[in-house]
Amino acid sequence: MISPLLANVYLHWFDKVFHRPDGPACWARARLVRYADDFVVLARFIDGRITGWIERTVEDWLGLTINRDKTRVVKVSDAGQSLDFLGYTFRFDRDLHGRTHRYLNVTPSAKALDREREQLRVLISTRRSFMPLPDMIASLNRHLRGWSNYFSFGYPRMAFRQVNAFTSERLSRHMRRRSQRPWQPPKGQSAYAHFHRIGLLYL
Repeated sequence: MISPLLANVYLHWFDKVFHRPDGPACWARARLVRYADDFVVLARFIDGRITGWIERTVEDWLGLTINRDKTRVVKVSDAGQSLDFLGYTFRFDRDLHGRTHRYLNVTPSAKALDREREQLRVLISTRRSFMPLPDMIASLNRHLRGWSNYFSFGYPRMAFRQVNAFTSERLSRHMRRRSQRPWQPPKGQSAYAHFHRIGLLYL
């Protein structure tokens, strides 16, 4: 496994030859989207000519190895098909208003949500019981703001709601653990509303 920096040095030349007049960008009207050593090739039709060119260029010319366990051809427009890339899931979904056409839905992937929940468990854990609640909320807000900025593209609303609910539930458990008396939010308020009132950022 090569580092992201070294991958950029090597695969910079892959970008170059891909977009040359004799590369797939011209003869297949394909597009290459790459981050470090992860890349996606977009084309109306992926055939043996494109896959063969990629394998020869990456493995024979650059001397790298393609991870075939993570490599596949996906027709995203087919029902049930999706593409995960850089933390996002790309898929076509039915129109939310009941119309016949479908739309390209772009959301945080299931793995990205799992990683976010794990990070929130770390930020709201027994190891941080010493931290005053305002300081913990300030720390959470910095993290949540950065996460939401990255995943603001597409349609993240449902994923944001899951993160909000998870954060509120973890904070409620945290408050019950650190309190000598059974903790409850102020009368007439839900825990969700209480944390928001005292400054917690909801996405």
